[in-house]
Amino acid sequence: MKKSELRRIVASYKELKIKFQKTPSNNLMKKLKEIEHRYFHETGRSIEWEFKQVK
Repeated sequence: MKKSELRRIVASYKELKIKFQKTPSNNLMKKLKEIEHRYFHETGRSIEWEFKQVK
C-alpha cells in the first residue's frame, strides 16, 4: 500500500473520530473499527501509533 493511501486512511479515521465524538452511533463505531483493522493489517502497527508520531 502506498503512503498516499495510508494518509487517506488516517484522514478518514480522524474525520470519523470527530463525528463519533459529536454524535456516537454504532454505525460510526463499526466504520472506525474497520479502518483500525485495515491499517493494522497493512502496516503492522496500530493507528494510534500514527497519531503519536505526528504530535
